[in-house]
Amino acid sequence: MGDATLFFLGARGVIRDEQGRVLLIKRTDNGYWAFPAGAMELGESMRDCAIRETFEETGLKAGSATLFAFLSGPQYTFTNIFGDTYQHISGSYLLTEVSGELTPDPDEAADAGWFALDDLPEPTSGAVRWTLDHLARFEETGQIYSD
Repeated sequence: MGDATLFFLGARGVIRDEQGRVLLIKRTDNGYWAFPAGAMELGESMRDCAIRETFEETGLKAGSATLFAFLSGPQYTFTNIFGDTYQHISGSYLLTEVSGELTPDPDEAADAGWFALDDLPEPTSGAVRWTLDHLARFEETGQIYSD
């Protein structure tokens, strides 16, 4: 990749259970707890990416997805474990009408679980906290968070 910063297009999915707990996975690549997320594939919408990535990583299939945040600013620029730098352009989706059994993909998730918002596991990705803030703002105002 060299010194160039590239765009990364992706999405994350947020699922809540009946008690309001959120589903997080413990990523195998960095050991952080995070929402299921990943890169878009050619010919795929961002919405479909959130549903697919969540299914691939957890075994849970969503029947509905509601966009609540769209992130694209330079503050979402990260360098991965291989030294490549990407400016993330991503959508955060609240996934509902969920079916299936929680079966984490061991290639992507070392563990998965349901967590109360006041009892999140550590280490937790910084994206978890800002995603929860964006979701709370959306549910208060009905407006999609964007920056």
